[in-house]
Amino acid sequence: MFEGINIMRTVGKSIERRGAKEAVLGKATYADDIKVDGIIHLKVVRSTRPHAIIQKIDTSVAEPIPGVIKIFTSKDIKGPNRYGIINKDQEILVERKVRYVGDPIALVAAETESIAVGAVRAVKVEYEDLSPFFTIEEAKRCTTEPIHEGGNLLFSRDIIKGDVEKGFAEADIIIEETYTTSMAAHGYLETETGVGKFDEKGRIVIYVSTQNPHYDQRDVAAALGLDVDQIRIVQTTTGAGFGGKLDISVQALIALAVQHLKRPVKLRYTLEETMQSAAKRHALVMHYKTGARNNGRITAVEVKFALDTGAYASYGLAVLSRAAAHAAGPYEIPNVKIHGDVYYTNKIWAGAMRGFGVPQVGFAHEGQMDSLAKALGIDPFEIRMINALKPGSTTTTGQVLNASVGIRETLKKVKDAKEKREKNLKNKDITLKPWIKRGWGIASFWYGIGNTGLPNPSTAKIDMDDKGQITLYTGAADIGQGSDTVLTQIAAEALQVSDKSLGLIRADTSLTNDAGATSASRQTYISGNAVKSAAENLIQKLTEEASRQLKVSPGTLTYEWGKFKGSNKVITLKELAKKINRKGQIAIGEGRFDPPITLLDKETGQGIPYATYTFGTYYVEVEVDTGTGEVSVKHVIAAVDVGQAINPANVEGQIIGGVAMGIGYALMEEFNPGKTKSFTDYLYPTSMDVPPVEVIIVEDQEPSGPFGAKGVGEPALIPTAPAIINAINQALNIKIIDLPAKLERVMKILGKGI
Repeated sequence: MFEGINIMRTVGKSIERRGAKEAVLGKATYADDIKVDGIIHLKVVRSTRPHAIIQKIDTSVAEPIPGVIKIFTSKDIKGPNRYGIINKDQEILVERKVRYVGDPIALVAAETESIAVGAVRAVKVEYEDLSPFFTIEEAKRCTTEPIHEGGNLLFSRDIIKGDVEKGFAEADIIIEETYTTSMAAHGYLETETGVGKFDEKGRIVIYVSTQNPHYDQRDVAAALGLDVDQIRIVQTTTGAGFGGKLDISVQALIALAVQHLKRPVKLRYTLEETMQSAAKRHALVMHYKTGARNNGRITAVEVKFALDTGAYASYGLAVLSRAAAHAAGPYEIPNVKIHGDVYYTNKIWAGAMRGFGVPQVGFAHEGQMDSLAKALGIDPFEIRMINALKPGSTTTTGQVLNASVGIRETLKKVKDAKEKREKNLKNKDITLKPWIKRGWGIASFWYGIGNTGLPNPSTAKIDMDDKGQITLYTGAADIGQGSDTVLTQIAAEALQVSDKSLGLIRADTSLTNDAGATSASRQTYISGNAVKSAAENLIQKLTEEASRQLKVSPGTLTYEWGKFKGSNKVITLKELAKKINRKGQIAIGEGRFDPPITLLDKETGQGIPYATYTFGTYYVEVEVDTGTGEVSVKHVIAAVDVGQAINPANVEGQIIGGVAMGIGYALMEEFNPGKTKSFTDYLYPTSMDVPPVEVIIVEDQEPSGPFGAKGVGEPALIPTAPAIINAINQALNIKIIDLPAKLERVMKILGKGI
């Protein structure tokens, strides 16, 4: 029915983002804005020890404080008191053993927030300290009580392709290096916040800032020993997440309080609590060994790396698997051996953060590529082009790529843009001070869309009421990335109606079906396909009804922009809606999509982890002050193959946002557990740190994507840091192997600092 449509009216257009005006005008309703009469305020008593047995929780001073209603401990939890994204290793309130400074021990409920804060300070906890493990090496050498019963090693992953020893024997040059990255904080401005109450159906309703309402519903219910339908999660306007709001934070604590107190409650983290107790980006240690021939062709790559997941698993297994699958980079390499481990330590737990481990390994594999290029005297663009994946290539997991492999096009377009820029700069008088060094660097990336080698479905529903109003129902949480807009555009294009005419209900477990997490850049591709399928299903049902109304065969009908035509007869969507309503029915279309993947082999890691990949290349210019070690990013050219840009302005915004975040990751952001407490001692880039960004959108369409689309949210970050580091290395003729490249580290490498 859609084959004859060549010109798209909605997809590919930069329509206004849904919710943008409300956000800009301050009219958006965040969880903290919800006002309920008689609301009770909650605050959390947290561990002051990294690893200890709780001997006693003394609430005798706190409970008599006027305004204190109740102090909850694990004894008040009727269910199993366990939750977690993959491993159920976290407790709503700790029963016996704390595992990091910040573990929740008790929950204070009071008439005001200030009273709750005072009561928290009055609660005393007695501990029996255990030996803590603060590094991966300490966790490995554990000879005392481990952090969890199963030991400090959480999981391992291997990927083996070909014969690396044979590959290294064939190499003319071998480059070995160990790279490290530190923990990083997400930096969303809205802290974890939620409001809970009972509704008219007796359900506990939680209005919360979240990235995955249906997961929240399942895990909160399970942890408290409730049926799933006793919990309703409604995602409020969310002030960003970047992966940090995938884990449960306030949800279960709110539900616990509502369950017992039968009154509305509110829990809002301070920024200090977010820093202390919300997930962080995994720190990695990565040893790379890369072999190549003199012509630049890579013969073998061996990688050994380890992740620090902190006190709890969270997304640690997923980050490990994704990092392993991407560790060799977007290159066709015949011989690969990758081994990764993830360890528990007694630090704040690490979870999902934009890129899921690929920014870390991207820093390493692109550092290796530049080292090879320098050693072999090959242009950095050329060595990447020599090895870049293409249609027909086989990845490190043995997957054959058949389409939408735009990495070479991004390299070409970035190189062309660089050369054009250099010609323009020749006409300008740029005189640098003697101590300022200028350099440029590039980095390429790939990113698998969706979960790694696991089922990854999404669902959607579209209905049309008796007045012809069409409404899209999706469980996808928009956290500022624009999925509300993109999914509406896909639905409008598939239905051939105006996007402005579509209603939208999203991320409410009572009204929408599960669309999966807003993570892994999956919503455009996976939920987009589910939405498109729902639209096509609705049109199919409407076609059958139109054929009955027009008394013609369905096969003779055509549908175009709100009208069914057949045998010189026409019926509009609104007219059909009325006809259907007279029968006491509602026209509903349902859609589901689960990308075609396979599980990875447990021994070799071979399989099809993702149905499609986003590719890209970034070019960065920097200036380095050799007197202070300060690095200034002066210009960025960013080319990303997104398959099809559903909303080009949104894509451009994601890429520029990824560049901004990547500048922080490269140069300044370093979370130190126990020391980093707020924005005052954790440096983020400001608008003054972000240079002009030339965005080049490459559209190598993905046949299985909705109108050819893939994803861009997480990929946009990945190449920024390695491109910046490669530019610094070129400017100073050095090799940076640790992130972030703070000025102190740059000065130390230059021999001017300590």
